[in-house]
Amino acid sequence: MPDAPLPTAPRLSIATVCLSGTLEDKLHAAATAGFDGVEIFAPDLVADPLSPAGIGARCRDLGLSVDLYQPFRDVDSTDPGRFAATLRRARAAFEVMAGLGADTVLACSSVGPDAVDPSVEPELLTGQLRTFAELAASYGVRVAYEALAWGTHVNTWEASWDAVRAADHPALGLCLDSFHVLARGSDPAPIAGVPGEKIFFLQLADARELSMDVLSWSRHHRLFPGQGGFDLPGFLAPVLAAGYTGPLSLEVFNDVFRQADPVRTAVDARRSLIALAEETAHRGAGTDPVGIAAPEPAGPAFVEIAAGPELGRVLRALGFDRTGVHRTKQVERFEQGEARILVNATGEHSGSAIAAIGLESADPAASARRAERLCAPPLPRTTGPGEVHLTEVAAPDGTSVFFCHPTGDDVWSGDFVATDEAPGPSLGVTGIDHLGLTQPYDAFDEAVLFHRTVLGLEPVADGEFAAPFGLVRTRALADPARRVRLALTVSLLRRGGWGPAVADPQYVALACDDVVATAQAARTAGVPLLALPANYHDDLAARLDLPAATVETYRELGVLHERDADGDLITVCTELLGGRVFLTLVQRTGCHDGHGWADAPVRMAAHRRSRLAGAREPVQVA
Repeated sequence: MPDAPLPTAPRLSIATVCLSGTLEDKLHAAATAGFDGVEIFAPDLVADPLSPAGIGARCRDLGLSVDLYQPFRDVDSTDPGRFAATLRRARAAFEVMAGLGADTVLACSSVGPDAVDPSVEPELLTGQLRTFAELAASYGVRVAYEALAWGTHVNTWEASWDAVRAADHPALGLCLDSFHVLARGSDPAPIAGVPGEKIFFLQLADARELSMDVLSWSRHHRLFPGQGGFDLPGFLAPVLAAGYTGPLSLEVFNDVFRQADPVRTAVDARRSLIALAEETAHRGAGTDPVGIAAPEPAGPAFVEIAAGPELGRVLRALGFDRTGVHRTKQVERFEQGEARILVNATGEHSGSAIAAIGLESADPAASARRAERLCAPPLPRTTGPGEVHLTEVAAPDGTSVFFCHPTGDDVWSGDFVATDEAPGPSLGVTGIDHLGLTQPYDAFDEAVLFHRTVLGLEPVADGEFAAPFGLVRTRALADPARRVRLALTVSLLRRGGWGPAVADPQYVALACDDVVATAQAARTAGVPLLALPANYHDDLAARLDLPAATVETYRELGVLHERDADGDLITVCTELLGGRVFLTLVQRTGCHDGHGWADAPVRMAAHRRSRLAGAREPVQVA
């Protein structure tokens, strides 16, 4: 298949069905996000008080073209009376389009029992499509014929192309929808052989692999490109190779998106198209529409936690040294091995929270430019005297992300004045293994896309588990070398955490070479380790056939132990520190790549039980 470079700045469009609100809300959101055009969904127009001409004028005022009017359903029929009604409806639709200023209508393959079967009556389908296209042409309209994946007879892109080719009318072409092609497992590669001028429109959507009927899957669970598991670059590349030059447009039916803030959703949608264009261009060695590749993260420079004085005491007890104090802010730096944690006591966050993540980048300026091109502009930031200028962007959950030089004169650590405190004994923490971040219900898929595109991470695992208070979805992302790992979770019932006791939990996982030895030393130093129920360790002993002495040690320290074919993950957790943040000590053996999700329900129940048990004595360190 020949390479097909993307235009440097492809036109981007979005269907109004992707967004929540009234049609005015949706148009405003699309324009605010920077889209070039929209697909007007017929139910949105019907519910709007403006006339079609008024809607068209509003779009032009916002700088939006109306690229498609959709959908027109059930074009063909074996019932002559129904086909006559189709043509009557078509005339009304074409009048609406004249007001909108739209020249292309989406016509879906028929899903009714009276749909024409081209294998039985090919000439009837050809004739009806040609008649429909001829009527459209008399109004100056083109017909983009789309095969619905659940169409009665025409349900593959190949079948729709056969019908369009047989009808052979200049006003009749294809609409190719990635969901309908990929959900059926069809091969998109032969699309490259379709004449580009016969591909009238392109619609893009991603999705996770789900076991359900394709209609329900399509109507409720589509995602923006990069949020699911479809190979969208593998779909887009042959479409471009065919010679398609129209807009890249999104048609995503998603129950969460249609309840979320439309501007935020539209920004995320545009980010998805920019990133898809970039990845497709890279595969075809074409022009990079983003122009700035993601510098590989060299690792976490620091994690900043907003918390009270208790966190500092716990870090000292864990063997961290207090190595610096910020020049102008109430922030202290604690270090052990390659783990660097900043404790922010400014009171800007209620309770405790992971406030910021610093990522080491070989080219922070390029990382910042890429973030801005991908709809994550730098946040306004005041730099005090003698402080290093750092670029800060906001992740969807509100966490700040900083891009930092790992070495040189402008490293972030220059903002701190070194303390004269003598270092204490290390307890064996070597670095930061990963971060666990609970996402807002409406932002989970947005967070996945943000971390994939802006930070250059890739999904490495996803799934779900039954927690004490409902189902929890999970997705882990990391760079190929596993220097940066994020474990994202979301409660599907919008409860935001583990019931009334623990809201939106977050944690920092600290890597150890010998987690049991580190935990024993930490307990001796007064670190509040999380107690687990005896039932867990009884079951663990049976599952893993562990020595009795090991099981007893595990009971005393509250050790969680997961094992798979690749190795082991051994974890010890602290109690909650200040409301929602806790620390974990983690040891990996072999090539274990997990994040403790198998044992997460046990940990979650234990944290809630500990919180409801009441206040405990704060950690005291000499």
